[in-house]
Amino acid sequence: MSDVSENISYRLDWLKWVLVVVIISGSIYANWYYSEESLLYRVIGFLVAILISGFIASLTFRGKALINLAFGARTEWKKVVWPTKQERNQTTLIVLAVIVLMALILWGIDSFFSWIAKLIMG
Repeated sequence: MSDVSENISYRLDWLKWVLVVVIISGSIYANWYYSEESLLYRVIGFLVAILISGFIASLTFRGKALINLAFGARTEWKKVVWPTKQERNQTTLIVLAVIVLMALILWGIDSFFSWIAKLIMG
């Protein structure tokens, strides 16, 4: 019985997404229409509309998948081993050295081809 109710719920996802688009579009229009009002009130209204839209979107199949993805990313984030200060500094210096080296190489190539072009064109 649960599968049937979930299936019917997911069939109406399009209606939920239409509602989300209508709410956000309405909040954008309201922001324009009430442009003479205080910015604080308009921002609060827009944030409330975003929260309501987010809640409605989270009830859809794709919304639930996005929430699961976010929790999975949070779990993976906790597994990351961050480099030490010494590793960070060494890596930064290596990157800077490679950038300087590549800049010199490209400058040399550009100068060479400019010299060749001057010889050809006079």
